[in-house]
Amino acid sequence: MKNYRCLLAIITIGMWVQAIALERKVESRSVGTVTLNCDSPGDWVFDMLVDNDNDKEIVTIKMSSPSPQIPPRFSVLMSVPQIDMNHLWNGRNADRCQLRPDWSANFRSHLAVDMPVYTFLNDNNENRLTVVSSEPLREVSATMGLREENCMIVANLSYFNTPEAPIERYETKIMLDRRPVFWSDAVRDGVEWMVREAGIKSVDPPAEAFEPLYSSWYQFHQNVSDKAIEEECRKAADLGMKTIIVDDGWQTDDNNRGYAFCGDWQVSKNRFPDFPGHVKKVQEMGLKYMLWYSVPFVGKNSRNYERFKGKYLWEDYEKGGLDPRFPEVREWICQTYEDAMRNYGLDGFKLDFIDSFTTSDDPARADNYAGRDIKTVPEAVNVLMKEVYDRLSAIKPDVLIEFRQNYVGPAIRQYGNMLRAGDCPGDMQGNRQRIANLRLTSGQTAVHSDMLEWNPSDTPESAARHIFSAMFGVVQYSLMLNELPEDHLRMLRHWMDFNNRHRVTLLEADFRPYHPEGGYPIIEASSEKERIIAVYQSGHVAEAGRAKVPTYIINATGEGWVYVDFSEDPKAVEIFNVFGEKVSTQKAVKGIKRLEVPASGYVLIK
Repeated sequence: MKNYRCLLAIITIGMWVQAIALERKVESRSVGTVTLNCDSPGDWVFDMLVDNDNDKEIVTIKMSSPSPQIPPRFSVLMSVPQIDMNHLWNGRNADRCQLRPDWSANFRSHLAVDMPVYTFLNDNNENRLTVVSSEPLREVSATMGLREENCMIVANLSYFNTPEAPIERYETKIMLDRRPVFWSDAVRDGVEWMVREAGIKSVDPPAEAFEPLYSSWYQFHQNVSDKAIEEECRKAADLGMKTIIVDDGWQTDDNNRGYAFCGDWQVSKNRFPDFPGHVKKVQEMGLKYMLWYSVPFVGKNSRNYERFKGKYLWEDYEKGGLDPRFPEVREWICQTYEDAMRNYGLDGFKLDFIDSFTTSDDPARADNYAGRDIKTVPEAVNVLMKEVYDRLSAIKPDVLIEFRQNYVGPAIRQYGNMLRAGDCPGDMQGNRQRIANLRLTSGQTAVHSDMLEWNPSDTPESAARHIFSAMFGVVQYSLMLNELPEDHLRMLRHWMDFNNRHRVTLLEADFRPYHPEGGYPIIEASSEKERIIAVYQSGHVAEAGRAKVPTYIINATGEGWVYVDFSEDPKAVEIFNVFGEKVSTQKAVKGIKRLEVPASGYVLIK
């Protein structure tokens, strides 16, 4: 009898749980049934509908509560047969574009990590399904992969999986795009839809944001000094670089690469006895001067560590991550940058690690958000960074502010005008892929390469390939320029001049990267005046098309030839080497032609 009662109780509880779970369904032409699930809706009322938006569909989810409450977790699920869907593109997944089984295809995005944009494509660069969430700030967890049963593509977006403050209502949208368009057009359209829905207004990048740049990080790391930086800046200015970023090390005498000494942000007098004078010297060489800060970190060896006790989101063995929900934290950060700009005469900032404003176990709940004027971390980060930009641009309207992957979502464009590829030292393919991803998701914001470095004992032809993989972004350099051999400098001068002369086409014109699943073996940019095609992997064919404008085909393969498909007989085909010297004029006829082109040289079709 006792066991029977226990069994009855378990069944009753199970029925009760089922009774309070919520499910909503709508029908779409894009993916069929779209299902919303919420296991514990409580007093929350949910509504979901689907509308047409030209050739796309928009799923709108609304939820409301009679009083402020912590919102419940809910998910939106859809699935379609895997028909001509071979790869999945996402900003973080794009290195391989691998289509994974749904039990291992997990993604997440929020203000400072990636963005909720997912594109399933085929082997011919064609979009098959693009799924975009309109949520730019809060975390969106996603499963995008293949269900083994019957080969179904599964797309599942999940909301409110992380600590959240009480709210009364919430609305979000999901865009579904099944147009058979070039895959990157679907990505760009999805990102811009997200920007519009979120009401995001990007800041306009100044012209200086598109100028080639020199960074101290890879060659110096923390071992920087005024004399060494000035010596390199003279050479950088001579080569045509326009900006210097002095990275970590300026604020400490420590060279151990950690962050235990961050937080006081006082210039090391041993490294820079007269920092304002040093900055002025560099600026007189013709370079803008930017300085690195790790925004949330306060090291345990800093004087400010004790000052902010109780105001950290998290701590580890060497540092704490500040909680921006405290108004005094935000004010201190803003004031620190304002003082640095005024006292040192800076032109801009590299603001690092804003993706570390995060917490898995919100400390604010234990003390009922005491002292915090904003309850959610993403909102507080957004308020902080907007204030940083507003206050710095009030001092200097053309202030330069750099952020890097993976914190490059649409919201970041409100307070950054330079978005850099994530760290990939010496990895030319990784740099190329990161830049291409950023070009598709960054609108008109200046996209920068990760800093280039190569071994000076390499050949100039091999070194040039690092530049080619970065040339569709603003190229940043980070190598000892004064130690480069003469043939490297000669090569570097030519390609810096090439990139400068063709800047509009390379950085601002129509941009088309092919085959993300293959690491972008061909990338093309086209303007009204010219086309530039870079071929990165041997065996791939560059399509010259009908050459209405001069067309440049760059041989970035490392081989001594390149394949070109001519749709008509070209008037002239000129061949140049890695130094920009014309080495031959060749005849070509309609069809696929193997052209003898020196390694790291290029073809000019007139």
